[in-house]
Amino acid sequence: MGFLSTTLSVSRYHIQNKFDNEPMEQVRKGLVKHAIPKLENEYEEISAGWTPYESPYLPDFEKFSFVFGPYFLFSLRIDKKSIPAKLVQKQMAIEIEKKKEKSGRDFISKNEKSEIKEMVMDVLMHKMPSIPNVYDILWNYESADLFLLTTQKAGNEFFETIFLKSFNLKPIRIFPYTLVETKSAFSSAQKDRIMTLTPLHHVR
Repeated sequence: MGFLSTTLSVSRYHIQNKFDNEPMEQVRKGLVKHAIPKLENEYEEISAGWTPYESPYLPDFEKFSFVFGPYFLFSLRIDKKSIPAKLVQKQMAIEIEKKKEKSGRDFISKNEKSEIKEMVMDVLMHKMPSIPNVYDILWNYESADLFLLTTQKAGNEFFETIFLKSFNLKPIRIFPYTLVETKSAFSSAQKDRIMTLTPLHHVR
């Protein structure tokens, strides 16, 4: 589990806006609707969805709670199939030789190679199991603070997309400028001044 690890990589978000009513029920509906499928799609390269923090590989939001004190705690799981290039090369070489023997030719055309590659990729995609990556999420609804346990670009992009789709609330990633805009007590004039700042380069 990410939160129980000795080292953490964390992305911090500010959640813009609130639910009109019943935030706990709204979150539950979003998690259930966009939970990762229990059965893996054999031909899908990437699959992503929510899972309970306590049971990331057997997602069941009826059995496991996502409420821990003042926080919503759950996980994002991204399953991805990755086919090694050398495996593709090996299978293509085998299929190309089969094609030559069957046709009685010493060569095959470019189009035939493309067809063989497509067939090989389809077969391997069907056989290859997905590799899961789990990213834990801690959301303080009242303070609009959310912590996502990854700094990987792909993980952040999947999270931002599925979070907006699930809850119709926009997650704004916190870095110095957005921190000033969303969390500071600066006046509007001070914020405008900060937003016009540019990096200063020192040359020795």
